[in-house]
Amino acid sequence: MKAPARPEQRIAKLLARAGIASRREIERMIGEGRVALNGTVLETPATLLTSLHGVTVDGQPVKAAAPAKLFRFHKPAGLLTTERDPKGRPTIYDRLPKDLPRVMPVGRLDLNTEGLLLLTTDGGLKRQLELPATGVERTYRARAYGQVSQAQLESLIEGIEIEGVRYGAIDANLERRTGANVWIEMKLREGKNREVRRVLEYLGLQVSRLIRTAYGPFALGDLPAGAVEEIRQHDLIAFRKTLKG
Repeated sequence: MKAPARPEQRIAKLLARAGIASRREIERMIGEGRVALNGTVLETPATLLTSLHGVTVDGQPVKAAAPAKLFRFHKPAGLLTTERDPKGRPTIYDRLPKDLPRVMPVGRLDLNTEGLLLLTTDGGLKRQLELPATGVERTYRARAYGQVSQAQLESLIEGIEIEGVRYGAIDANLERRTGANVWIEMKLREGKNREVRRVLEYLGLQVSRLIRTAYGPFALGDLPAGAVEEIRQHDLIAFRKTLKG
C-alpha cells in the first residue's frame, strides 16, 4: 500500500515547527524577502507545502524539524522577552548561552518580572503551551506593599473584570506579611498581559517584586538566575500527552 500523502501546511507553520522563529517573526522574514523555495523568493506566508525540501532562509537550507526541545530559563529582572529591542535595551537573548539551539519563549515575562521562562525549539509546542484553551497553570509569587485579606484573595477564584477586561479564575493565597509588605501566591491559566500586576493593583496593592515559580509541572526550583536547563525528553513527552489542545 502507498503511504498516505502528507497534508499541505502553511510555510510559516512548517518553519515555526522547525524552530526557525515564531510564526509572526517568520511572516516578517517572508515580507523582507529572506525566505525562498527552489531559489524563488516567496512573497506570502500563505504558501502551502508538504515539507521544507528546497526551502532556504537567508540563503541557508532549512533542515527537517528535529524532536521538540524544551528548556527552563531563570529570567532575571531587567531583560525584555523579545529577540530585539528598537531602543537597544537588553533582552533574554543577550543572556542565553551561545551554544543553545535557536529557541522561542513560551509566553512572555515583563521587563521587571523574573523567574521561570520556558524556551522551546518547536513553534507548534510554543503555541500549544500558550493557548488559553490548553489551560496550562502558571504559578507566581508576588511581594506587594499594602494590606489585603485572605477573603479578598479567595474572591478571585470567581474571576474578575477590570476596566472592561475579564480575567478568569485565580487561586490566590496570602503566604505571609513582612512589615508593610505581603507575599502572595497566585495560580492562573490564562496569562493575559500584566494580569497579576493589574489584579493586585485593583485590590489596592503595589507590586514590588513578581516571580514566576512554575509553568505547568515545570518548576523554577533552585535554578540560578540566568541559568538554562533542558527538560528531559521523557518528561516533555509525558506532559504533552496531558495537554487538552
